[in-house]
Amino acid sequence: MDEGLYLCIQKVYIVFTMTQTTVVTTRIKKEIKEVLEKAGINIPKVVRQHLEELAWKLQLKEETEKLRKLLKNVKPSEKGFSEKSVREDRASH
Repeated sequence: MDEGLYLCIQKVYIVFTMTQTTVVTTRIKKEIKEVLEKAGINIPKVVRQHLEELAWKLQLKEETEKLRKLLKNVKPSEKGFSEKSVREDRASH
C-alpha cells in the first residue's frame, strides 16, 4: 500500500446503505489523485484493501488481548509435568 495515499486523506464521510454495506467517500489532493491514476493505481481498491487490513489488525489485537488476560491467571505447570504426561500416554498404548 502506498503510504502517501494514506497520509493524504483529509476527510472521510461514511454513509450507510440498506444492503449492509458501507460507502466511504474520501477527499485527497487533486495532484495526488492525478499521480496515482497516471501510475495506474486503482484508488478505491487500494483504500478498500488498506481498511480491510487495518480492521483485521484491530480485531487481532483485541482477541490477542483477551487471550493475554486469560493466560495471566493460569499458573505454570509443575516441573516434569510434560515428561510425565508423555510417558503416561506412551504407556497407555
